[in-house]
Amino acid sequence: MTHTTPVTAEDILQTAQKLRWEVGQNFHERLIEAIYTEAARIADRVVTHPGEDRKFDLDRTIDRLVTSRLWGFPIMILLFTVVFWITISGANYPSELLAVLLIDNLHPWLKGLAATLGAPWWLDGLLIDGMYLATAWVVSVMLPPMAIFFPLFTLLEDFGYLPRMAFNLDNIFKKAGAHGKQALSMMMGFGCNAAGVVATRIIDSPRERLIAIITNNFSLCNGRWPTQILIASLFIGGMLPAHLAGLVSAAAVVGVALLGVLFSFAVSWGLSRSILRGEVSTFSLELPPYRPPRILQTLYTSVIDRTIHILWRAVVFSAPAGAAIWLSANIQIAGDSIAGHLIRLLDPLGMLVGLNGVILLAYVFAIPANEIVIPTVLMLTVLVTGQSGAGAGVLFELEGDQMMALFRAGGWTLLTAVNLMLFSLVHNPCSTTIFTIYKETGSRKWTAVAALLPLALGFALTFLVAQVWRLVS
Repeated sequence: MTHTTPVTAEDILQTAQKLRWEVGQNFHERLIEAIYTEAARIADRVVTHPGEDRKFDLDRTIDRLVTSRLWGFPIMILLFTVVFWITISGANYPSELLAVLLIDNLHPWLKGLAATLGAPWWLDGLLIDGMYLATAWVVSVMLPPMAIFFPLFTLLEDFGYLPRMAFNLDNIFKKAGAHGKQALSMMMGFGCNAAGVVATRIIDSPRERLIAIITNNFSLCNGRWPTQILIASLFIGGMLPAHLAGLVSAAAVVGVALLGVLFSFAVSWGLSRSILRGEVSTFSLELPPYRPPRILQTLYTSVIDRTIHILWRAVVFSAPAGAAIWLSANIQIAGDSIAGHLIRLLDPLGMLVGLNGVILLAYVFAIPANEIVIPTVLMLTVLVTGQSGAGAGVLFELEGDQMMALFRAGGWTLLTAVNLMLFSLVHNPCSTTIFTIYKETGSRKWTAVAALLPLALGFALTFLVAQVWRLVS
């Protein structure tokens, strides 16, 4: 017969406490051992003893270049110039393919289908020539650049370069009364201002985050690059010999983009000393080790989280814009279209600032998406001049020589082109960005400031240029 000693609750508690103490001791010893091992590894890598040659460290060597006072800024400008060049050049072919598919092929097919179904002309025009065509333009122009720029930007982020860029720009932003991390949201804005506004979440200070949100519109987003490149090529490059035209046109576009950066600094400085006055916060900027980019995670983050999300918002806003464009061109009041009346109403203001009523109305229609500015300008110019075009209220595009002839017929001059490039840089954000600003701030007041401040600056800038131009001419 086996005799068993009864186990009490006190015995169980004592055993558990003993095991807990032993496990705790082992964990404590392992933790101390791991700390000393890591410290020894770091010391062995960075400490040079007397008489030893200086150890080579790849991260430190790269940092000496990319964060140096001499080479840091040239490397940064060169790197992002390459990123923009790859984005613009690489987007041309897929944009053309999408335009051929959605506009040249699918649009006529939809028109034919509507005719077969016996759809009324007004329904056909409103849905296909208006809403669908505007959406197709936005997708074909906006999708390829974002699908290229965001992965490249994310690769730089994963590699560890972006914190170094913030380190380089921190002192300048500090002098402007802003936060050093605004450099990251500003660069993200070159892909899309809505994405740049979301990127300001990395800034902890509410005051400095507001400054970053308000000034992000001065980053030339991909929706405005096509306008800049086209106008610079036609009007600035067109005045020069062929071997210089491309280089000077590209320099003009880069100059406008750099002007936007200067506006970011200037407006940040003004805001921090007026309506957003306060102390500049300090922050500890960790420079992480360089690491190989994670391709799959990069593609997911840039394509799904950024590109598709922002593109969907732009599509939602561009469809009503297409409907408004078609209706304004096809509804007649007192013998003229609504668009014609609006153009005449805006013409005096347009001429005062070196533009015209067609351009101002195009920017009103293009509030949902900057990508449709040039097609809308072409359509409205045809409407005003009475020249043959694709049809009233239908967005279309022309070849360079045909486009230049149409602009000349609309009374465009070099001043018109220069001020259009400036106004394209400094004007109100698109509706996707305005909506994102409201979502991020939760404030109608700051959303209105972010929308109206750059618009007022745009009119002031173009007015000043127009007056100086006319005095000198």
